Amino acid sequence: MRTVACVIDDGFTPFEFGIACEAFALDRSDDGVPNFDFRVVAPDPGPMRSSVGVTLNVEDDLSFAYEADLVVFCPVPRERWGSIDPRLIAVAQDAVARGAWVLSVCSGAFILAGAGVLDGRRATTHWRYASIMAEMYPLIDLDPDVLFVQDERIITSAGTAAGLDACLHLLRIELGAELTNRIAKRMVVPPQRDGGQAQFIDRPLPAASTASLAALSAWAIENLRDDLTVDDLAVRAHMSPRTFARRFKAEFGTTPASWLARQRLIQAQRMLEQTDLGLEQIAQECGFGSGAVLRQNFARMLGVTPTAYRARFSCAEPMTA
Repeated sequence: MRTVACVIDDGFTPFEFGIACEAFALDRSDDGVPNFDFRVVAPDPGPMRSSVGVTLNVEDDLSFAYEADLVVFCPVPRERWGSIDPRLIAVAQDAVARGAWVLSVCSGAFILAGAGVLDGRRATTHWRYASIMAEMYPLIDLDPDVLFVQDERIITSAGTAAGLDACLHLLRIELGAELTNRIAKRMVVPPQRDGGQAQFIDRPLPAASTASLAALSAWAIENLRDDLTVDDLAVRAHMSPRTFARRFKAEFGTTPASWLARQRLIQAQRMLEQTDLGLEQIAQECGFGSGAVLRQNFARMLGVTPTAYRARFSCAEPMTA
């Protein structure tokens, strides 16, 4: 993936537009991250008024979107969800037909829905708009509870920050875990939220810092090679397993077991990229127990084998202190 077209239209939302810029437009070459040829495109170039009154001057028309490796669709105003500009529909249909990556942020999924490219596919959007999409487009297998969904090379995301999670997910596929972690670190966001987490968390902010499970999660990441169980973590958190599971889900939006599996996979990705250790040793270091279990998790969560992953990303330079 080398070229990125960010599609906006009159009435675009600055935050969702900013997510695409933050993920794909910034120069992070000093961190060893390759730059993308990123361009903002619109059906009618010129002054583009945002939803909050700020005007952006767009220089490029949609031509670049027809050749870009990734096409990002930002939201359009709600009153146009049922009458998407045919020019935007054509771009979406072309991108899917030629196998480009396609990513929608929040209600940008309505452009893809209007283009028919989500029919028969899993997709998501902001939970507030899910019932509207389900009624308008009943052929979509809509999941209103998750942060983002990848169906082949189409990624749809929920509202606001979930769009950033979707972008990091795509960057991890294209650049590998280590470079994506560097990007997330620069953004000061967690790199490990996966699509299956809940769109909203019961308790977004802990009542007090001492009540947060952040310290426990940091300890667990440092000790992934151990045979960690939910009961072990509950004991360390001085809670009953049931209370711990409930608190963890409220704070992280997923179960402790799913979170642990995700952290182990990310660690395995980084070790495959940065070391020449054998698969069995990596499996032991990451807490998978055996190479067979590691292969199963790679196939289930990433759709590739560890060997294929290493062949693609092992050239990434190791991170310096």
